[in-house]
Amino acid sequence: MINIFTHFGSQLLVGFCWTVLSSILALVFSLIIGALFAIMEVLPNKTARIVAKTYVEIFRNIPLLVITMFFYLVIPMFIVKINGFTAGTIGLTLYTSAFIAETVRSGIQSVSVGQMEGARSVGMTYWQAMRYIILPQAFKIVIPPLGNQFVNLVKNSSVLAFVAGFDLMYQANSIASTTFDTINSYLVVGVLYLVITLPLSYYMRYLEKKLA
Repeated sequence: MINIFTHFGSQLLVGFCWTVLSSILALVFSLIIGALFAIMEVLPNKTARIVAKTYVEIFRNIPLLVITMFFYLVIPMFIVKINGFTAGTIGLTLYTSAFIAETVRSGIQSVSVGQMEGARSVGMTYWQAMRYIILPQAFKIVIPPLGNQFVNLVKNSSVLAFVAGFDLMYQANSIASTTFDTINSYLVVGVLYLVITLPLSYYMRYLEKKLA
């Protein structure tokens, strides 16, 4: 393992940076998109609920690799050319947002109906009540499952390796094919994934305790 770090440290650093960047972008956008579709799933408007449910069911039940390959191979054929990193990050965002939408929706529905009724009775609009009353409570409730989704997102970022996304897994494949030291190549990359996921996991636990 030490030899891999010594001889391929710069290459691993590149992969580490691309993995972190993809994970951050996908985390931010999947959280925004997921929250929006979660709200749509509980709206009084039936059309909005159907649209949101359709989105969630489609992207939750199609494998991440299929979504990624669609953006990497199909989209460039008919719309616009995009590189592997972009295709992988988009696929990761859409896939994760579907699971986040269901997580946030469950949090919203676990908040007492009386909270919304009370907010509306004092003159708040539906969206004001959702923003200031319902969502803060819902996110507090779903912090543990959201934390799991964020950790899964980082691990799922390895899908970029299939579309030349230059992430950690891509670099591991490259190093293993160069050195034929498959075991140590993947052990090193496994350790680097832990460097990302463990602090994230511990932070989510800390946040859960702080907001309890």
